Amino acid sequence: MDKMLIHGGRSLCGEVFISGSKNSALPILAATLLTRDRCIIEHVPDLSDIHYMLTILSTLGCQVERASGVVQIRAEKIKTEAPYDIVRKMRASVCILGPLLGRAHAATVSLPGGCVIGDRPIDLHLKGFEELGAAVDVKGGDVRILAPHLRGATIHLQGKNGPTVLGTGNIMMAAVLAEGTTIIEGAAQEPEVVDLAEVLIKMGAKIEGAGTPRIVIEGVKELHGFTHTVIPDRIEAGTFLIAGAIAAKKLTVRHVISKHLDPLLVALKATGCRLTIQKEKPTSPSKQHSLTAPLLESITLTPPKIKKPIHIHTNPYPGFATDLQAQLCALCCMIDGISTMTETIFPQRFMHLAELKRMGANIELHGATATIIGTAQLSGAPVMASDLRASAALVLAALTADGTTEINRVYHIDRGYEAIDKKLNKLGAQIERMKEHY
Repeated sequence: MDKMLIHGGRSLCGEVFISGSKNSALPILAATLLTRDRCIIEHVPDLSDIHYMLTILSTLGCQVERASGVVQIRAEKIKTEAPYDIVRKMRASVCILGPLLGRAHAATVSLPGGCVIGDRPIDLHLKGFEELGAAVDVKGGDVRILAPHLRGATIHLQGKNGPTVLGTGNIMMAAVLAEGTTIIEGAAQEPEVVDLAEVLIKMGAKIEGAGTPRIVIEGVKELHGFTHTVIPDRIEAGTFLIAGAIAAKKLTVRHVISKHLDPLLVALKATGCRLTIQKEKPTSPSKQHSLTAPLLESITLTPPKIKKPIHIHTNPYPGFATDLQAQLCALCCMIDGISTMTETIFPQRFMHLAELKRMGANIELHGATATIIGTAQLSGAPVMASDLRASAALVLAALTADGTTEINRVYHIDRGYEAIDKKLNKLGAQIERMKEHY
């Protein structure tokens, strides 16, 4: 396993290009199971989670070609069973259930297990499949689903902590080939859901309302291939903007859609950061995401000399993203005054706080709210990455810490950030990647 050594105290400056969205690419790759035709997906990030998904698709019988961010998949003949040894490494592997059910009317997929940020069950996914007419059996760690005849239904996907993004995508992919009309109430509104819907529409599906709490799907008999460019990763973009607020003189984040980042931009402006947004010229017509998607933009951030404390509640989109909570905590550690962070999606998602405290952060946790008292200087220390976004928070905190920070288990960060160490080094950071020795 790798570890990172981050030598703090260096200023960032320059521009960084944002990769394609992991949380968009994964269900889009799964959607290729819905057709026998060739599918072409562009702007696919080079991440371990993407590698696992392509391995799963290959195991299911897909022909997979990958080169320079472009993935071509043809699922002419497919299997319907994905065993534990290939799905255990990635929770998002459950998103193959919907397309397998839609096309083959059967799926057997092992449960990938829990997550250190709390239990994230797929109950709502299974409930939705049952309402479409499927028989669901969970036994021995496997989910077995049979649906000789899928029928449209009205499905409610609002969970106790908000809508389910993966569940919304899963139900959409099953419903596009169901007979009749399916209505998803309490649907997730995230941009990644909209991106998946655009792909399904390109394949011949009839979908209205993606990006709203109510999605209406008219079933069709078959789908065809597509070419699609994945939207930029708003969480990677947000992470680099927060890095700029922490350590930059001026930093430009390129190839983003600013609307997807609105809640973070509001928070950064509240700290005193100055933000400038400009449209980018498309490199070619084939590189535009769709006729309806916004053009790509660049965001330039200039931090103030003295930042102001902030008070944030995470919420489902269009609220403040839980996937940026840990990174913003790192910023708050360096803001003079008292900031608060309340986590409403995953109340247990504060594993990073103990590691930040090892670096000298002053943080108190009361229930789902962290009270962060800013300190003038964090200190480098050996710390342990516990999950994907916690890893990013530790990297950001280390950028201006005094001395060297050693971050272990950085395989977490490789799940969702494409070459984050190389990108930060190009901006002026000094990060070494080394093998851990036991």
